[in-house]
Amino acid sequence: MNLKDTVKKIVKKAMKVDLGEEGLTKSWQKEFPKETKCVHCGGEARVAFVAHEMGKTFKGPYVCEMYKNKPQDEELWMHDACAVAVYFCKKCLEPTALANQA
Repeated sequence: MNLKDTVKKIVKKAMKVDLGEEGLTKSWQKEFPKETKCVHCGGEARVAFVAHEMGKTFKGPYVCEMYKNKPQDEELWMHDACAVAVYFCKKCLEPTALANQA
């Protein structure tokens, strides 16, 4: 297998990633906000990218397949395809994430 085919195979199995505001609509619920409150210092965090499992070409594997969701044992995990928006704080540069699922 040549490098081009190898890269295509890897990309098909990875979550899709959209940088900045282009990814805000890649949500299974309402659109992600441009900014959110930093969970570390309370400052303002701006969207960096959105990783998502959606689109006709996405065939998995899915994040929800990594672990079992066992709410009765307080071991929560995603139960369906997900989207995760990652933000970086303007004040402390620490990451904050928001997620939702189908």
